Amino acid sequence: MNKFLISTIGVLGATVIGSTISTQIISADSKPKTVTVGLVGDSDRQLWEYVKKDAAKKYDINIKLKLFTDYVKPNQALVDNSIDLNAMQTIDYFNEQNKHLGNKLVSIGKTYVTPIRMYSEKYKSLKELPKGATIIVPNDGSNEKRALDVLQDAKLIKYDHAKKVPGVADITQNKKNFKIKEVNSEQTASALKGVDAGVVNTNYALDAKLDIDKALYTEPVNKANKGYINIIVARKDKQNKKVYKQVVKTYQTEQTKKHMHDLYGSAEKAAWDIKLK
Repeated sequence: MNKFLISTIGVLGATVIGSTISTQIISADSKPKTVTVGLVGDSDRQLWEYVKKDAAKKYDINIKLKLFTDYVKPNQALVDNSIDLNAMQTIDYFNEQNKHLGNKLVSIGKTYVTPIRMYSEKYKSLKELPKGATIIVPNDGSNEKRALDVLQDAKLIKYDHAKKVPGVADITQNKKNFKIKEVNSEQTASALKGVDAGVVNTNYALDAKLDIDKALYTEPVNKANKGYINIIVARKDKQNKKVYKQVVKTYQTEQTKKHMHDLYGSAEKAAWDIKLK
């Protein structure tokens, strides 16, 4: 065979093989890493849509968002491995739920803190609330405690702080005989129309287009309320995965702060670098 032909075939063969290897390497490196994040409420989804774009651009991560309608299922879904992370709960709520789930989960990063607020569609100030007014509060664990704290801070009631998970039955002082009614967290905003006032989680308030600037009372952001900082949660046995750390790093940026302000104004505050007094 002609030496030139042999040489040419060899070069072409090497080129084809090299090209194939190169293509395989590029394909392997460029394949997006998928991370499914569980959320509650549409307002959080809006912010995570920005984070999703930033993560794809910076780390080639494909974040899939899975929406839940309540706060209980996302943690169970994480335990069951049907999602990779969730970002829908405060530190206090997480600590309570994690115990019931065998302490299989862990916080891997702070997101934001959102003061919970008391709203009314009938009255413009706390002073206007009449005796015997009906006030709704969320009925799940730490959210109910948080609501009772708001009512106590607003000087409407007092309750027994000795209880780890207090409820309406633990109210010790109620001078105006307010009827404190427990409802599911996701129903508090819609239930406002049938009562005098209610404490509503901010994500549900935003979804319902409630005007946070017209709230009757706003929870203070301080050390006493540090348990209300929201977090990103992973399974304990997977907490050190590089891709999860990259998701957290993508979230905790000045760009996310800007997105947060554009979407929610003063309703939410970045918590990863917050200084509480």
